[in-house]
Amino acid sequence: MTEIIGYALATVIGISLGLIGGGGSILTLPILVYLLAINPVLSTAYSLFIVGSTSLVGSFSYMKKGLVNYKTAVIFAIPSFIAVFLTRKYLMPAIPEELFSIGNFMVNKDLGIMVLFALVMLMASYSMITDNKPEADENAALKYNYPLIAAEGLVVGTLTGVVGAGGGFLIIPALVLLVRLPMKMAVGTSLLIIAAKSLIGFMGDLGNQAIDWQFLLIFTGLSILGIFVGTYLTKFIPGEKLKKSFGWFVLLMAVYILVKEIIL
Repeated sequence: MTEIIGYALATVIGISLGLIGGGGSILTLPILVYLLAINPVLSTAYSLFIVGSTSLVGSFSYMKKGLVNYKTAVIFAIPSFIAVFLTRKYLMPAIPEELFSIGNFMVNKDLGIMVLFALVMLMASYSMITDNKPEADENAALKYNYPLIAAEGLVVGTLTGVVGAGGGFLIIPALVLLVRLPMKMAVGTSLLIIAAKSLIGFMGDLGNQAIDWQFLLIFTGLSILGIFVGTYLTKFIPGEKLKKSFGWFVLLMAVYILVKEIIL
Protein backbone atom coordinates (compact mmCIF):
# COMPACT_ATOMS: atom_id res chain seq x y z
CA MET A 1 0.00 0.00 0.00
CA THR A 2 2.77 2.46 0.91
CA GLU A 3 4.46 1.70 -2.43
CA ILE A 4 1.25 2.55 -4.32
CA ILE A 5 0.91 5.79 -2.35
CA GLY A 6 4.56 6.60 -3.09
CA TYR A 7 4.03 6.23 -6.84
CA ALA A 8 0.82 8.27 -6.65
CA LEU A 9 2.65 11.06 -4.84
CA ALA A 10 5.20 11.19 -7.66
CA THR A 11 2.57 13.10 -9.63
CA VAL A 12 2.16 15.53 -6.71
CA ILE A 13 5.83 16.52 -7.09
CA GLY A 14 5.16 17.60 -10.67
CA ILE A 15 1.80 19.19 -9.86
CA SER A 16 3.47 21.36 -7.23
CA LEU A 17 6.15 22.48 -9.68
CA GLY A 18 3.47 23.25 -12.28
CA LEU A 19 1.19 25.13 -9.88
CA ILE A 20 3.58 27.18 -7.76
CA GLY A 21 6.85 26.96 -9.71
CA GLY A 22 8.72 25.12 -6.96
CA GLY A 23 8.47 23.07 -3.82
CA GLY A 24 8.02 19.74 -5.56
CA SER A 25 11.62 18.72 -5.10
CA ILE A 26 11.31 19.18 -1.35
CA LEU A 27 8.80 16.29 -1.32
CA THR A 28 10.92 13.85 -3.29
CA LEU A 29 13.35 12.68 -0.61
CA PRO A 30 10.70 11.99 2.10
CA ILE A 31 8.60 10.03 -0.40
CA LEU A 32 11.56 7.89 -1.47
CA VAL A 33 12.85 7.32 2.08
CA TYR A 34 9.68 6.90 4.14
CA LEU A 35 7.17 5.45 1.67
CA LEU A 36 9.40 3.51 -0.72
CA ALA A 37 12.03 2.50 1.88
CA ILE A 38 15.05 3.58 -0.21
CA ASN A 39 18.12 4.52 1.83
CA PRO A 40 18.79 8.29 2.07
CA VAL A 41 22.07 8.31 0.10
CA LEU A 42 20.56 6.53 -2.90
CA SER A 43 17.37 8.59 -2.52
CA THR A 44 19.34 11.83 -2.93
CA ALA A 45 20.75 10.46 -6.19
CA TYR A 46 17.27 9.49 -7.43
CA SER A 47 15.95 12.89 -6.33
CA LEU A 48 18.53 14.67 -8.51
CA PHE A 49 17.37 12.78 -11.60
CA ILE A 50 13.65 13.20 -10.82
CA VAL A 51 13.95 16.90 -9.97
CA GLY A 52 16.27 17.59 -12.90
CA SER A 53 14.08 15.87 -15.50
CA THR A 54 10.83 17.39 -14.22
CA SER A 55 12.32 20.90 -13.98
CA LEU A 56 13.70 20.58 -17.53
CA VAL A 57 10.23 19.80 -18.89
CA GLY A 58 8.78 22.65 -16.82
CA SER A 59 11.32 25.12 -18.20
CA PHE A 60 10.22 24.55 -21.82
CA SER A 61 7.07 26.67 -21.44
CA TYR A 62 9.16 29.54 -20.04
CA MET A 63 11.60 29.20 -22.94
CA LYS A 64 8.74 29.47 -25.45
CA LYS A 65 7.58 32.69 -23.76
CA GLY A 66 11.10 34.16 -23.73
CA LEU A 67 11.22 34.07 -19.93
CA VAL A 68 14.66 32.45 -19.57
CA ASN A 69 17.79 34.59 -19.38
CA TYR A 70 20.46 32.26 -20.77
CA LYS A 71 23.44 34.49 -19.92
CA THR A 72 22.39 34.60 -16.27
CA ALA A 73 21.78 30.85 -16.28
CA VAL A 74 25.31 30.20 -17.53
CA ILE A 75 26.97 32.63 -15.07
CA PHE A 76 25.12 31.15 -12.10
CA ALA A 77 25.22 27.58 -13.27
CA ILE A 78 28.94 27.05 -13.96
CA PRO A 79 30.07 27.19 -10.29
CA SER A 80 26.90 25.36 -9.30
CA PHE A 81 27.62 22.58 -11.85
CA ILE A 82 31.14 22.16 -10.53
CA ALA A 83 30.00 22.10 -6.90
CA VAL A 84 27.17 19.60 -7.37
CA PHE A 85 29.23 17.22 -9.52
CA LEU A 86 32.22 17.22 -7.16
CA THR A 87 29.90 16.81 -4.16
CA ARG A 88 28.21 13.73 -5.64
CA LYS A 89 31.36 12.23 -7.15
CA TYR A 90 33.83 12.74 -4.31
CA LEU A 91 32.38 14.35 -1.17
CA MET A 92 29.40 12.04 -0.60
CA PRO A 93 31.41 8.79 -0.98
CA ALA A 94 34.08 10.23 1.32
CA ILE A 95 31.67 10.96 4.19
CA PRO A 96 32.09 8.17 6.79
CA GLU A 97 29.11 6.02 7.73
CA GLU A 98 29.52 6.99 11.39
CA LEU A 99 29.92 10.75 11.82
CA PHE A 100 30.08 11.22 15.60
CA SER A 101 28.40 10.14 18.82
CA ILE A 102 26.85 11.99 21.73
CA GLY A 103 26.88 9.62 24.68
CA ASN A 104 25.10 6.51 23.44
CA PHE A 105 23.49 8.36 20.52
CA MET A 106 25.27 7.67 17.23
CA VAL A 107 24.91 10.13 14.35
CA ASN A 108 25.48 8.23 11.11
CA LYS A 109 25.56 9.35 7.49
CA ASP A 110 21.89 8.62 6.78
CA LEU A 111 20.75 10.51 9.87
CA GLY A 112 22.98 13.46 9.02
CA ILE A 113 21.48 13.70 5.52
CA MET A 114 17.89 13.56 6.79
CA VAL A 115 18.50 16.18 9.51
CA LEU A 116 20.21 18.52 7.04
CA PHE A 117 17.34 17.98 4.62
CA ALA A 118 14.82 18.82 7.35
CA LEU A 119 16.69 22.08 7.99
CA VAL A 120 16.51 22.87 4.25
CA MET A 121 12.76 22.17 4.43
CA LEU A 122 12.44 24.62 7.32
CA MET A 123 14.14 27.33 5.25
CA ALA A 124 11.94 26.54 2.25
CA SER A 125 8.77 26.60 4.35
CA TYR A 126 9.70 29.99 5.81
CA SER A 127 10.26 31.33 2.29
CA MET A 128 6.83 30.08 1.15
CA ILE A 129 4.86 31.08 4.26
CA THR A 130 6.24 34.62 4.52
CA ASP A 131 6.23 34.97 0.72
CA ASN A 132 8.58 37.93 0.95
CA LYS A 133 9.25 38.33 -2.74
CA PRO A 134 12.18 40.58 -3.55
CA GLU A 135 11.12 43.49 -5.68
CA ALA A 136 12.54 43.86 -9.17
CA ASP A 137 12.13 46.83 -11.47
CA GLU A 138 10.90 45.48 -14.80
CA ASN A 139 12.67 48.34 -16.61
CA ALA A 140 15.94 48.25 -14.66
CA ALA A 141 19.08 47.28 -16.51
CA LEU A 142 20.47 43.87 -15.61
CA LYS A 143 23.63 43.82 -13.53
CA TYR A 144 26.05 41.00 -12.86
CA ASN A 145 27.80 40.86 -9.51
CA TYR A 146 30.03 37.99 -10.60
CA PRO A 147 31.68 37.14 -7.23
CA LEU A 148 28.34 37.03 -5.37
CA ILE A 149 26.62 35.07 -8.13
CA ALA A 150 29.49 32.57 -8.21
CA ALA A 151 29.43 32.22 -4.41
CA GLU A 152 25.67 31.65 -4.43
CA GLY A 153 26.09 29.07 -7.19
CA LEU A 154 28.71 27.18 -5.16
CA VAL A 155 26.51 27.14 -2.04
CA VAL A 156 23.38 26.02 -3.87
CA GLY A 157 25.31 23.42 -5.87
CA THR A 158 26.84 21.91 -2.75
CA LEU A 159 23.48 21.87 -0.96
CA THR A 160 21.85 20.23 -3.96
CA GLY A 161 24.59 17.63 -4.08
CA VAL A 162 24.16 16.67 -0.43
CA VAL A 163 20.37 16.59 -0.02
CA GLY A 164 19.13 16.26 -3.62
CA ALA A 165 16.82 19.30 -3.49
CA GLY A 166 16.68 21.80 -6.33
CA GLY A 167 17.11 24.90 -4.17
CA GLY A 168 14.74 27.13 -6.13
CA PHE A 169 13.83 29.01 -2.95
CA LEU A 170 17.48 30.12 -2.80
CA ILE A 171 18.09 30.62 -6.52
CA ILE A 172 15.07 32.82 -7.34
CA PRO A 173 15.79 35.55 -4.72
CA ALA A 174 19.45 35.54 -5.80
CA LEU A 175 18.51 36.11 -9.44
CA VAL A 176 16.16 38.95 -8.52
CA LEU A 177 18.47 40.68 -6.05
CA LEU A 178 21.88 40.03 -7.63
CA VAL A 179 20.94 40.28 -11.32
CA ARG A 180 17.66 42.29 -11.11
CA LEU A 181 15.72 39.77 -13.16
CA PRO A 182 11.93 40.22 -13.23
CA MET A 183 10.20 37.58 -11.09
CA LYS A 184 8.72 35.50 -13.94
CA MET A 185 12.06 35.42 -15.76
CA ALA A 186 13.79 34.49 -12.49
CA VAL A 187 11.43 31.50 -12.10
CA GLY A 188 12.02 30.33 -15.68
CA THR A 189 15.79 30.79 -15.41
CA SER A 190 15.79 29.02 -12.05
CA LEU A 191 14.01 25.98 -13.49
CA LEU A 192 16.63 25.67 -16.23
CA ILE A 193 19.49 26.00 -13.70
CA ILE A 194 17.88 23.41 -11.40
CA ALA A 195 17.40 21.01 -14.31
CA ALA A 196 20.97 21.26 -15.55
CA LYS A 197 22.75 21.14 -12.21
CA SER A 198 20.57 18.32 -10.86
CA LEU A 199 21.18 16.13 -13.91
CA ILE A 200 24.90 16.91 -13.86
CA GLY A 201 24.95 16.05 -10.16
CA PHE A 202 23.26 12.74 -10.93
CA MET A 203 26.04 11.97 -13.42
CA GLY A 204 28.44 12.13 -10.48
CA ASP A 205 26.59 9.17 -8.96
CA LEU A 206 27.00 6.91 -11.97
CA GLY A 207 29.49 4.28 -10.92
CA ASN A 208 29.04 5.11 -7.23
CA GLN A 209 25.44 3.89 -6.88
CA ALA A 210 23.51 0.89 -8.23
CA ILE A 211 20.66 2.59 -10.12
CA ASP A 212 17.29 0.84 -10.58
CA TRP A 213 16.52 2.42 -13.93
CA GLN A 214 13.09 0.85 -14.34
CA PHE A 215 11.86 2.30 -11.05
CA LEU A 216 13.56 5.65 -11.63
CA LEU A 217 12.11 6.15 -15.12
CA ILE A 218 8.58 5.17 -14.03
CA PHE A 219 8.68 7.49 -11.01
CA THR A 220 10.14 10.35 -13.09
CA GLY A 221 7.53 9.79 -15.80
CA LEU A 222 4.74 10.16 -13.24
CA SER A 223 6.34 13.35 -11.91
CA ILE A 224 6.58 14.79 -15.44
CA LEU A 225 2.92 13.88 -16.01
CA GLY A 226 2.16 15.83 -12.83
CA ILE A 227 3.82 19.01 -14.08
CA PHE A 228 1.52 19.02 -17.11
CA VAL A 229 -1.47 18.61 -14.79
CA GLY A 230 -0.19 21.40 -12.54
CA THR A 231 0.38 23.75 -15.48
CA TYR A 232 -3.17 23.07 -16.69
CA LEU A 233 -4.62 23.70 -13.21
CA THR A 234 -3.03 27.16 -13.10
CA LYS A 235 -5.87 28.24 -15.41
CA PHE A 236 -8.32 27.61 -12.56
CA ILE A 237 -6.26 27.75 -9.34
CA PRO A 238 -3.92 30.67 -8.61
CA GLY A 239 -0.63 29.10 -7.56
CA GLU A 240 0.22 31.95 -5.18
CA LYS A 241 -2.86 31.20 -3.05
CA LEU A 242 -1.62 27.65 -2.54
CA LYS A 243 1.93 28.63 -1.73
CA LYS A 244 1.41 29.49 1.94
CA SER A 245 -0.65 26.34 2.56
CA PHE A 246 2.05 24.26 0.92
CA GLY A 247 4.64 26.06 3.04
CA TRP A 248 2.85 25.02 6.23
CA PHE A 249 2.72 21.45 4.96
CA VAL A 250 6.47 21.50 4.29
CA LEU A 251 7.02 22.90 7.81
CA LEU A 252 5.05 20.01 9.34
CA MET A 253 7.02 17.53 7.24
CA ALA A 254 10.31 19.04 8.44
CA VAL A 255 9.23 18.74 12.09
CA TYR A 256 8.09 15.15 11.48
CA ILE A 257 11.48 14.21 9.99
CA LEU A 258 13.38 15.78 12.90
CA VAL A 259 11.19 14.02 15.47
CA LYS A 260 11.34 10.68 13.68
CA GLU A 261 15.09 10.73 13.08
CA ILE A 262 16.29 12.20 16.37
CA ILE A 263 13.70 11.24 19.00
CA LEU A 264 11.86 8.13 17.81
